[in-house]
Amino acid sequence: MLRYLPFLLVLAVWIYAFIDVLNTPEKEVRHLPKVVWVIIVLLFGEVLLGPIAWFVTGKKRAAAGRGDVRGGRRGGWVAPDDNPDFLKGLEKDRDPRDEA
Repeated sequence: MLRYLPFLLVLAVWIYAFIDVLNTPEKEVRHLPKVVWVIIVLLFGEVLLGPIAWFVTGKKRAAAGRGDVRGGRRGGWVAPDDNPDFLKGLEKDRDPRDEA
């Protein structure tokens, strides 16, 4: 069973890189057109050259710890208890009779 592990790991990296290329928007692909990256990953995936090339040079990646900062906060999803719009909505929905 252990002798199949390297093959399964290569297959998993190959599939992950292929799906990553397909899901990456065209404007985030570097150096080559997206179609060429798909071909490279498919042709050279068996020896991991295609996926490694894609992970290293093919996609624009944000630096660690640097997100899209807007107004001192990171963009994207915010937990409901931190979202001011959600908290305002709770105040509107509150029944005045419940406070007594």
